[in-house]
Amino acid sequence: MLYSYLLIIIALSSTAAYFSGLTRSLRIAETHGGIRTLHSLPSHYGMISCLSVAIPALTIFAIWQVSETAIISSIILSGLPSEFHSLSQNELSLVLNDIKNLISGDIISKAPSPMVETAANSYVEHQQFLRKIILSVILAVSSSAFFFTLRAISPTLRARNIVEKIIKAFLILCSAVAIFTTIGIIASVLLESIRFFKIVPIQDFIFGLSWSPQTAIRADQTGSSGAFGAVPIFAGTMLIAAIAMSVAIPVGLMAAIYLSEYASPSFRTFAKPMLEILAGIPTVVYGFFAALTVAPILRDFGTSLGFSVSSESALAAGLVMGIMIIPFVSSLSDDVIHAVPQTMRDASYGLGATKFETIKNVVIPAALPGIVGSILLAVSRAIGETMIVVMAAGLSANLTANPFQAVTTVTVQIVTLLVGDQEFDSPKTLAAFALGIVLFLFTLCLNIIALRVVQKYREQYE
Repeated sequence: MLYSYLLIIIALSSTAAYFSGLTRSLRIAETHGGIRTLHSLPSHYGMISCLSVAIPALTIFAIWQVSETAIISSIILSGLPSEFHSLSQNELSLVLNDIKNLISGDIISKAPSPMVETAANSYVEHQQFLRKIILSVILAVSSSAFFFTLRAISPTLRARNIVEKIIKAFLILCSAVAIFTTIGIIASVLLESIRFFKIVPIQDFIFGLSWSPQTAIRADQTGSSGAFGAVPIFAGTMLIAAIAMSVAIPVGLMAAIYLSEYASPSFRTFAKPMLEILAGIPTVVYGFFAALTVAPILRDFGTSLGFSVSSESALAAGLVMGIMIIPFVSSLSDDVIHAVPQTMRDASYGLGATKFETIKNVVIPAALPGIVGSILLAVSRAIGETMIVVMAAGLSANLTANPFQAVTTVTVQIVTLLVGDQEFDSPKTLAAFALGIVLFLFTLCLNIIALRVVQKYREQYE
């Protein structure tokens, strides 16, 4: 609750500082012959006053949010009786977890001891005391920075330059957060994958034809040594993605061409939002539709033709996934095609080309970079889909090109391997990270190919 009040106080103080800086700059302008005598606009002086309050306050608040638990926990653990000092780090963590659960009102494993209750009360007291200190520090630092900035306001103060530098630094920080987050994800997955490849040779994983990740828990167990050949998983992923894209690309691209080039404005205004509704339907609904409607229809139809169709098949999952992905292709391609300059169409018509020839030889090549981007997004969406595959294609890692058989994908296996209580020293669990790094490398290759295509055609039409 204190933090909620603190954020409100920071917001109100920053707002008050903005108007204070704005008012002071206007008064200084009046005494020096008008606003033209100021280096920057009055709003810039207000903004720099606002930032002088908000930045120190939010910085201190963020640092304390990150370190509060660690600081208070170390204080509480150091105050425990001497017999607890001989416990291991894991045992101390369990004691601290009981203390935190008692504070939050959660259920703990057993009745709390008097020592745990005393430590919990001490934790709350330290937390409240330190939060009051942090609040006082924030108010003191922000007030000092505000009064210093307010006194520094003068006609020669380059407030605009300072504000722009602060905003630029903030934008760089946001970009750095995104970049370092990506690096952190890659590093964490890569490190765990290296641990896996120390147990299972990489050639067995990449080229193995049998996938059975179950391993023996005890040394006397047999028949569960584990097989980590990922070829069946990669083949299943490619098969389902290929079926999905064979539905999504032609249907989505043709729909985009019609909406952009042939449809009337009134029909386009109605049809495009209706088509995009498909993207908003939860994937679990598509999964139910695939498992309860599409799969039985395909099974009955295949049986009538003499084919053996499994109740869970790659074809059912791929068809429904393709329907789900249609808006990704159609909406983005429609926007790109619609953005092609009308002068290019008029020039083609002036040379005697028909509408179809203009679309084929002028509009589509000009919009190809954007179309490739939409297809890439659709492929990534198809490869990363999980729920539809689980419900319609099953979990069997079959090495087959038959779309009527049950298969599985990389994402489904990652979820399966990490569900429940897992031991992260087991190759079964570490295999999920190996699958993840392969999936990342495959997506990276798709991005590189798409960038090459975009660069080639962009140079041609710009």
